[in-house]
Amino acid sequence: MRRAVIDIGTNTLLLLVVEPTADGGLRRVRDECRFGRLGQGLDASGELHPDAIARSLAICQEYAALLARDGVGAVDVLATQALREARNSAAFVVPATAILGAPITTIAGEREAELAFTAAARSLPSLAGQPFVVADVGGGSTEIIVTDGARVVSAVSVPIGAVRLAERHLAHDPPTADEIAALMTGIDAALDRGAPTLPTGITLCASAGTATTLAALDLALPGYDPDRVHGHELSPEALTAWTAKLLALSTAERRALPGMEAPRADVIAAGAAIFARLALRLAAPSILVCDRGIRWGQAYLTAS
Repeated sequence: MRRAVIDIGTNTLLLLVVEPTADGGLRRVRDECRFGRLGQGLDASGELHPDAIARSLAICQEYAALLARDGVGAVDVLATQALREARNSAAFVVPATAILGAPITTIAGEREAELAFTAAARSLPSLAGQPFVVADVGGGSTEIIVTDGARVVSAVSVPIGAVRLAERHLAHDPPTADEIAALMTGIDAALDRGAPTLPTGITLCASAGTATTLAALDLALPGYDPDRVHGHELSPEALTAWTAKLLALSTAERRALPGMEAPRADVIAAGAAIFARLALRLAAPSILVCDRGIRWGQAYLTAS
């Protein structure tokens, strides 16, 4: 039976459709990404913007049609930081539930972290048996998971993300030196509060859209290729260089880069900065990119 997972995030709405394989694995039937920017203005207002609701409901309409076309037998709909936080979340959840014909489960940050870890551990065999840290940088929050290679040692959700920090700190295009300094200080302070004790000298597994876009940029892909992005390794030096470059460019200049998803160009620099500051804190020798985020984590656990 085909199953689907929809991940409703602060920046994107993702649709994954999978079916079981003879060897007990999962085959990707469909893996879609649309930019609803549900978290537009949320950091300042505490509420979902009407335009963001309208965009995201239109995407739900599209996804409902795809679910019917693909003959999906069951669907899990997960929502993360934007709907955890918005006072008026029902203004989206009620109509979206009706459109999709399935309940929307707003998951806690800890559950989001567990799913991100599951996706990485199940899909990146090179990590097996060794300690590593998973960081899932979303639009509104960052999940950080520490594993010793056999189990999760700690998992936290920190309320910093690409959309939130771009709106909070980067008012100019390109950002000014003072704005960049405030961004870095803000990231460090949030990590101090939310993730004070982290190991050092182990691999950082980077998940979600900021990470996959950095991999696509590093590979200069003419079009997004999940099979090339998944498992791509970035050196700490490359991550630092890409972060500096993205912060120095305007949105239009970023949009023109090979590998850039155009709707992500205005917030990618803030997301890259989160990874860069976290990699520095970890003294990570390498950054391994994971294309399979929480949607895959949910699919793996459901199939188990």
